[in-house]
Amino acid sequence: MLLIQRRGVKLETRQVTRPNSFIFTLYGDMVHRHTPDGSLWIGGLVRLMATFGLSDAAVRQAVSRMSRQGWLVASKRGNRAFYAVTERGRRRIEGLSPRIYGPIVEWDGRWRMLTYGVSEAQRDRRDRLRKDLAVLGWAPLSASTWISPSDTIEQARDVAQAADVLGDVDLFSGEYHGPLTDRALLEKCWDLEAIGAAYGAFIERYAPRLQDERTTAGFSEREAFVERLWLVHDYRKFTYIDPGLPSALLPAHWAGTRAAALFREYYAAIEAKSLHFFRSAANLGSASA
Repeated sequence: MLLIQRRGVKLETRQVTRPNSFIFTLYGDMVHRHTPDGSLWIGGLVRLMATFGLSDAAVRQAVSRMSRQGWLVASKRGNRAFYAVTERGRRRIEGLSPRIYGPIVEWDGRWRMLTYGVSEAQRDRRDRLRKDLAVLGWAPLSASTWISPSDTIEQARDVAQAADVLGDVDLFSGEYHGPLTDRALLEKCWDLEAIGAAYGAFIERYAPRLQDERTTAGFSEREAFVERLWLVHDYRKFTYIDPGLPSALLPAHWAGTRAAALFREYYAAIEAKSLHFFRSAANLGSASA
């Protein structure tokens, strides 16, 4: 990992190890929200990803793979290929966005539950269901029962349908009546110590950068774009481990609260510069949506 010193802060030139996931971050944070029709010319995508060291071939290979997996769909305009997220991709983005950008919603005191009876002969579908529930931040209560405190039951229905096991699941919403407390149930299903440590590492990484940008506003538009995508990409990972754990059930001085505040302030600080670079590199002119 290469470290570049700038005004006392070490800015990392990081390697993108999972181009598919990183491109999806770009679509969720910028393309889906800031292009007229939610699509991007492949040439513009190549230019944008070149700022992260990804080659033309690597980007095109990732886009092809994402299209086969049902996340992106192509359209032609003259001799140019444009890519937008599919309906499945749109649902995933809109399901995750509130957990990334807020606002924070207070817990309603109810738990969402999914139980399934998927046969061993359908192991691949069962594994996909589990993986997609984990992406939504759900956690296993037992071998075939998953729960979440957040109101994402419709998203859970979507992933069950996408895995082609909707007929094998049951969905519930209700209160927990013991024998544990709600707090103990949360601690049983989610590793709060590990989640808190992950939030702490995020704060340690980005707090000095935010402080530097506060005092110097030193990022160029290109640097702001790179920083914004890494910021969102790193923060988006928390949606896999934290479904919006209720503040009423969390320890005092929870690191996730501080991480959320840091993310939103830093995001706002570099938003305008990063968006200008995005529009210019993607050849969008002044268009916005």
